[in-house]
Amino acid sequence: MSPTSLERWDALKTEQKATFANICPDFVVELRSSSDRLESLQQKMREYIENGASLGWLLNPQQRQVEIYRPSVEVEVLDNPSELSGEGVLPGFVLNLRRVWG
Repeated sequence: MSPTSLERWDALKTEQKATFANICPDFVVELRSSSDRLESLQQKMREYIENGASLGWLLNPQQRQVEIYRPSVEVEVLDNPSELSGEGVLPGFVLNLRRVWG
């Protein structure tokens, strides 16, 4: 999932919109699979934030943890949360994690 704000999208030139737009999403979610290395996903999340993402969730079902990434803030780690809020980036959006944790 990777939405981009209309303001950032509108700032692109028409020809940029017609092809693969080189723009970082405002919000990203990574779901760790059993074959993923946690360190590489954490690096990927930091890169998203460094490139303009406002909110990122790294879901780790193996440990029932979520790492929340935001600009200029330490990563927040939640143990076994039941839901996540989209905060100001996705107002009103709530992700129920019961199905993710299985």
